[in-house]
Amino acid sequence: MNIQQLYEFCLSKKGVTEHFPFDDDTLVFKVGGKMFCLTSLKQWEINEPSLNLKCDPNKAEELRTEYEAIQPGYHMSKKHWNTVNFHSDVNDTMMCKLINDSYDLVFKSLTKKIQAEILDNEN
Repeated sequence: MNIQQLYEFCLSKKGVTEHFPFDDDTLVFKVGGKMFCLTSLKQWEINEPSLNLKCDPNKAEELRTEYEAIQPGYHMSKKHWNTVNFHSDVNDTMMCKLINDSYDLVFKSLTKKIQAEILDNEN
């Protein structure tokens, strides 16, 4: 997966917007105003990309023991976020699953009203 594929994959999801709320480097994808995926553009440029993804706390621990590429979230709540490094033991299929899981977790945390608005705007 390259940065363009990541960008297109994330923006293909219902209600997703892109932002740079912290600086000119950190690309953040949000749904309903809440973050589900963050990445450093500079890290992509030097071929050391990673993503910060939201994760169920129990699943996060399990993934960290199973995959070398998955670590506690860098500069995030270590309980709820994982940093997933590319070019390691997580393939693109698994990376897409982790992004989907993060999106779903955040979407489900939104109010029913916001969820409905997102779904209505996509139809």
